[in-house]
Amino acid sequence: MSQSLNSKAPAVNDPILRVQAENDDLVQRVNEQITLETFNSTDQKVLKQLVEGLGDPRGMVRLRFAETLGEIGEAATPFLVEALANHSNVVVRRAAAKTLTIISDPRAVPDLLHAFLNDEDRVVRSSAAGALARTGQASVPALLEILAADEHPQDIKGLAAWALAFIGSEAADHLYKALNAASLDVRCAVIGALGHVAQEQSDEKSCNLLVSALTDKEALIRTEAAAALGQVNYPPSMPHLILAIQDTDLDVRKAAINSLGKIGDRSALESLQPLLNDEQDVVRVLAKLAIAQIERQSKADDW
Repeated sequence: MSQSLNSKAPAVNDPILRVQAENDDLVQRVNEQITLETFNSTDQKVLKQLVEGLGDPRGMVRLRFAETLGEIGEAATPFLVEALANHSNVVVRRAAAKTLTIISDPRAVPDLLHAFLNDEDRVVRSSAAGALARTGQASVPALLEILAADEHPQDIKGLAAWALAFIGSEAADHLYKALNAASLDVRCAVIGALGHVAQEQSDEKSCNLLVSALTDKEALIRTEAAAALGQVNYPPSMPHLILAIQDTDLDVRKAAINSLGKIGDRSALESLQPLLNDEQDVVRVLAKLAIAQIERQSKADDW
């Protein structure tokens, strides 16, 4: 039979070593009880002790505490969000955010958002963004609000856009609605996320929206759409990408050329060849690379 959670670790004189020994004993006993299905997930004292264990100076021990709390699941959420919001030890706040990534409890979204937007530590902010991404659909409306707000810096908006793309197909309905948002940052992030949806599901609706975005009035949207289509195997996009290599905006042209090279369809070669004499150095270089990619892909297909 496993030891009681109230049993004591062997006495150690050094204070640091004593705390580490107590942590080792605690996490071992909890894991034994989880295995035996005797762990009491309503024991608030033990749950608090486990969260404190996230501050252990040994990285592998912190990971073990995080994995243990992940096994316990949503019963640990209130204690983790409390630590994320208020703990003075930044190591605990970082580990709490990473552990909430494992649990993916929608109830944590408001606290994760607060940490993402307000914590003074960059690692806590990025870890909170990762937890929001893993939490999925429950995070999407707030992420879109962050992207639409003028007061947030670009690094925060970049993480919000990444989280939205990570969520992908789970956010599809929200993405379709937000495609015509007034905010350019929202629309740009939505286009990038739709590229992930199209990859995950071979979703024709998402692919068609990306193709339509190649003619958007905003060059940034056209650029994002051209880049996203390079990650999607969608043959109907080929003639539209070929047209995009003549776009008036250089970034759109570059993205379209890169995507044609990634797709590797020989039908693009005739349109890419003239670009080897383009007046823009970067266009000539990218066209040469794209042609080489397509020819390599063709040889591989012959085998």
